[in-house]
Amino acid sequence: MNRWFKSGTPWIWLNAGAVAASLVMVFGLILMIAVNGLSFFWPSEVIEFEYQTEQDSEPRRVMGELQRSETMTAQAMRDAGFTVPEGQDIVVRHLIKRGNRDLDSRDFQWYLDDFMSEWERPRDVVVLERLQWGDFYGYIREYQEDGETVAEGGEARTAFEERMPQTRELVQQIERIERIEIGRVNFELERLRIAQRGVERAEELSLEERGQRQEELDAERAELDARYAELEAERNALRDELGRFAIVLETADGQHATIPLSRIVNAWWPNDMSVPAKLRHYVVAFWDFMTGYPREANTEGGILPAIFGTVLMVILMSIVVTPFGVLAAIYLREYAKQGPLVRTIRISVNNLAGVPSIVFGVFGLGFFVYLIGGNIDQIFFRDALPSPTFGSPAIIWASLTLALLTLPVVIVSTEEGLTRIGASIRHGSLALGATKAETLWRLIVPLSAPAMMTGLILAVARAAGEVAPLMLVGVVKLAPTLPLDGNFPYLHLDRAFMHLGFHIFDVGFQSPNVEAGRPLVYATALVLVMLIIVLNLTAISIRNYLREKYRADSD
Repeated sequence: MNRWFKSGTPWIWLNAGAVAASLVMVFGLILMIAVNGLSFFWPSEVIEFEYQTEQDSEPRRVMGELQRSETMTAQAMRDAGFTVPEGQDIVVRHLIKRGNRDLDSRDFQWYLDDFMSEWERPRDVVVLERLQWGDFYGYIREYQEDGETVAEGGEARTAFEERMPQTRELVQQIERIERIEIGRVNFELERLRIAQRGVERAEELSLEERGQRQEELDAERAELDARYAELEAERNALRDELGRFAIVLETADGQHATIPLSRIVNAWWPNDMSVPAKLRHYVVAFWDFMTGYPREANTEGGILPAIFGTVLMVILMSIVVTPFGVLAAIYLREYAKQGPLVRTIRISVNNLAGVPSIVFGVFGLGFFVYLIGGNIDQIFFRDALPSPTFGSPAIIWASLTLALLTLPVVIVSTEEGLTRIGASIRHGSLALGATKAETLWRLIVPLSAPAMMTGLILAVARAAGEVAPLMLVGVVKLAPTLPLDGNFPYLHLDRAFMHLGFHIFDVGFQSPNVEAGRPLVYATALVLVMLIIVLNLTAISIRNYLREKYRADSD
């Protein structure tokens, strides 16, 4: 045994076990997120049952989706306010998503298994995804046009299914008009307002020139107002057309509700769907989640603005941090005279990586936003003041803050890559007549490119998941417009943006309906993990390509 320990074999097994345990934890974490996130889009069956406790004189009919079940001690349930028969030690309870938040105060509620009747799965139960108030569970009883019933019972479902595609097309037309066309007109009106301020402030203009410029602005504003009125009329006409159609539904407890089709995003009958139909619904729901805009305080809808903001911020951060980090590392390793000052700088850079990220956020707010952004507004955007242009949190300041946060990673990684280049390669190049600069930029730097890409990979992985500093320098709960659109200059670096990490924090901890937001937290976390993996794989592919390219060139 003593010889076995001295041979070092136990330490090899110990290291291998540590690696295996780490891999199990990492893959277990990803698997847990994937299972909880991806199951959100599967159309779960809707159950219906009667519920009657000892205090109830009559049973209540309940309808909804089973979220999860737990086995609890009877005493814990009694302490929580539930009535549990004496002599019972174990209680099974079920969390049911009842929906219908506009009719009932709570759309999630626990029910004890002891007081539930046998579960039924009616095939004609419909689930409606609405623009407001969450999901609705019930039976379609009537289909109405212009307030009059034109179909009932099974015919109402058929009429509703035939009308829904046309309704969705009208809704998409309205969204296109509001988001793109009216948005463009509002952007031009804002530009005119700033131009108007510029004319008022321009003391060098004569009265004649001022009047001529004012007439031009008035004419342009009148044209935009006319265009706005035209779009508004078109949008109102589409809304009136949408308002003609509605359905009447009955809930499990007998309540009736009339819901306009304009308020319905999607509808499905989960108990009447085949497996292929459920797969189609799953794919469509996941696609809508990835490409849609958030609703209902971010607890409904999609995450497109958050995905776009995260990717754009990481790209901007990479564009800034890579050249600065590489140049700083080259200077420290190749040009700077090694001594106490360089050692101090190197220690400072290494310690900078350990500074809490929120500190970088405070620095970014004070230096980038207030100092640099405020001075940019004073010099280039005085006509827009007091409304700030660059003097408020924006995606450009968030990218620069994260570039500063990840700069030590790139510097250290690049320096390690430069250190690995053998002295024989440098001496050989110099012996052949190359200058130090030629040796550095045509030989050393290309051979160190894989190390630089490794630093960039680590920087991207950290930047994509950071939240704390972003809350101070650019991230918002809900951004009405993307930083990229069809209005000049197309890429608006002065706008605030949404971020996947902050979206997870907001939905998980700031949402008024925690249970409704729980699946979205897992789904968004899965998207964030997948996004980081894709970005890392892209960088790894580039690194491997460069490594093979320069290895072949050196051969």
